[in-house]
Amino acid sequence: MTKKALITGVTGQDGAYLARLLLNKGYEVVGGYRRKPTLNTWRMRELGVDNTIRMVPFDVLEFDDILSVLQDVEPDEIYNLAGQSFVAESFRKPLFTSKVNAIGVIRLLEAIRIFNHKIRFYQASSSEMFGKVQQTPQTEATPFYPRSPYAVAKLYAHWMTVTYRESFGIHANSGILFNHESPLRDLNFVTRKITASMARIKYGQQDVLELGNLEAMRDWGFAGDYVEGMHAMLQQDKPDDFILATNATHSVRHFCEAAAHACDYDLVWTGEGIHAKGIDRKSGKILIQVNPLFYRPTEVDLVVGNPKKAKEKLGWAPKVDLPALVAMMTEADLRRASAGELE
Repeated sequence: MTKKALITGVTGQDGAYLARLLLNKGYEVVGGYRRKPTLNTWRMRELGVDNTIRMVPFDVLEFDDILSVLQDVEPDEIYNLAGQSFVAESFRKPLFTSKVNAIGVIRLLEAIRIFNHKIRFYQASSSEMFGKVQQTPQTEATPFYPRSPYAVAKLYAHWMTVTYRESFGIHANSGILFNHESPLRDLNFVTRKITASMARIKYGQQDVLELGNLEAMRDWGFAGDYVEGMHAMLQQDKPDDFILATNATHSVRHFCEAAAHACDYDLVWTGEGIHAKGIDRKSGKILIQVNPLFYRPTEVDLVVGNPKKAKEKLGWAPKVDLPALVAMMTEADLRRASAGELE
């Protein structure tokens, strides 16, 4: 019997990679998307799955809408990837972020409890929940200390997922994913901002890249690897929480260096703090400069996850390392910039 999966937020980076994975495994995939004047499916087109997914309007803010979709689709598995995904934006829109990322999740869980408590559920939790880290590397047992409205909302959803699992016996899982990137990442994320800007500069479409905290440390992996972990969680007999990470950390500065190298620049640095500049040694051109406007009100300085539990129980491990990830992203943006398709 063919399994049926509902993916909320299917038009995003993770939704596209997960849809491709599930289709390759023989699933019938239904994609939930938020109603907008136009449906942006460029990520699914790039992966060649846009014509093999049934798309349905889906709004996590409308409980009746959720129930209606569950009754229509009757999914075996739900992957909740919907949400307001930008940390910086959550400081500007904390109420909206909370409605979607926190309350929206309990609406989904309650709908599962009412309609069919045997549906297996995946919640996209976040390493941002660790915030001001209390232990390095972070494990599933590390105390949380969120530092943004985004992280607080994610933490509420995370504990609600645990509560519905323990109180109502729902196969509800939280994937605590550390930063996972790809050529399909939104341009608002710093990694894609870096690779896209380097490509634009290379083709004379941009003068300089402006960034905030160059010293922020992150655990970056490839989104295509991480969706395999999402799927593996829902195949376990017992639901649980799992960290997906690389157990390696790199600075924004280091990511810039790797992207510049992929564009054949020889990046060197001058100055410190807000006066830091990245310069191409060969031409003397300033490629990168710091803009204090891009600093967060409260910064998360260092996150690095230990995926030992996922490796032991799920058989999951990341395959793509940081140099390969940066090269993949930069090459894709160089191709787009060359064709005039990088906006």
